[in-house]
Amino acid sequence: MAQRLLVRHITSSSSSKKIPLLWKPETTDSTTPIQLLSWGRGASGQLGGGIEENRLYPTSVASLLLPSSFRLSPTPGVLPSPPSDTSSSSSPIIETSISCGLFHSSLLVNGKFWIWGKGDGGRLGFGHENPAFFPTLNPHLISVRSIALGGIHSVALTDDGEVFSWGYGGFGALGHSVYTRELLPRKVKEAWNGKICQIATSGTHTAAVTDSGEIYMWGRDEGDGRLGLGPGRGPNEGGGLSIPSKVKSLPVPVAAVSCGGFFTMALSREGQLWNWGANSNYELGRGDKVGGWKPQPIPSLQDVRISQVASGGFHSLALTDEGKILSWGHGGHGQLGHSSIQNLKVPSVIEALAEECIVYIACGGSSSAAISDKGKLYMWGNAKDFQLGVPGLPEVQPLPVEVKFLNEDDGLASHHVLSIAIGASHAMCLVSRTECPV
Repeated sequence: MAQRLLVRHITSSSSSKKIPLLWKPETTDSTTPIQLLSWGRGASGQLGGGIEENRLYPTSVASLLLPSSFRLSPTPGVLPSPPSDTSSSSSPIIETSISCGLFHSSLLVNGKFWIWGKGDGGRLGFGHENPAFFPTLNPHLISVRSIALGGIHSVALTDDGEVFSWGYGGFGALGHSVYTRELLPRKVKEAWNGKICQIATSGTHTAAVTDSGEIYMWGRDEGDGRLGLGPGRGPNEGGGLSIPSKVKSLPVPVAAVSCGGFFTMALSREGQLWNWGANSNYELGRGDKVGGWKPQPIPSLQDVRISQVASGGFHSLALTDEGKILSWGHGGHGQLGHSSIQNLKVPSVIEALAEECIVYIACGGSSSAAISDKGKLYMWGNAKDFQLGVPGLPEVQPLPVEVKFLNEDDGLASHHVLSIAIGASHAMCLVSRTECPV
């Protein structure tokens, strides 16, 4: 009872502050209210609530008022949908997305992005290394299509298919041929033909997919092969490659990519999963611990169409086109979603969610999440820093639990979770609302 009262007090005190409206259209005809909520550890400001705090429960950070025709921006690891006919639309479709890094967070709306959290290394891109405790608009880059946050750096993809990066440049993480930090977004010099259509990053390595289906990678590789480049991989310094280089051993065009802690996963246009890199915890799902730089398909999934992949520090998730989740790799924190915390050598269906139709998945370092077609959010894994959003959980939560949203204190109406992003010890989600929060 005391813990329940504490949760209500935290939520009520946070919601008593006016939640900023970060974006609204010029006209308010046919709009949808969207709420950004965060929870978990916020000692570096990554929760966006203005103070250093830990949140046991999802709490509103900002609100948006979007046209009802809005959609989510391209997300790392998601197989793109076929192009829709927008010729009848009188105005461009508004897109939005969220991303969590190690200790920083971002929100993207209609080509503009807000970013906040720890500023060390310049990862916020404001020209300095100061932290930001509220969502703060970054004026130095516009027409952004996608944001991917890493450990101490950030990466952005523009509408023109150009890639920008900023933050700490150690191990070649920025792709600028140098290992110094960048305090402002800087364009990555093209090593590819055509445009980039998807980006992904992790702690220190980054991947970019071209519109022709090629993958280019840069960043840290300490012999585990996570860059997929093999012998003669190019300039090397301190375990890193600071120049984008093509993954030449992929025999099929790729449409989506996801970067794990020390490995990489990619989806072909037909939804076949390929991966490479470290495999000491079975994170490649091949049934053994043999890793390496050469991309290979997972034998047990060759006849399964995958629509999304998500990578954690040492575990992996895959979403089938039938709405089922497969997990494999390290399970010591419960991040695989099974009753056991044992490692899994090959992909296995998460039976606890087998009755749900899952439409979106996400991984943190040692935690996992899923969104159902009904807009319900489920989380499991490491709960040490409250990053699962459910008070009272043990530090190891091996089975999925539904994240509930308080109604009585903060005025939340019926909710529908649209997107989830997880960092090392915090998480955020976008929720559609049936009532306007402003």
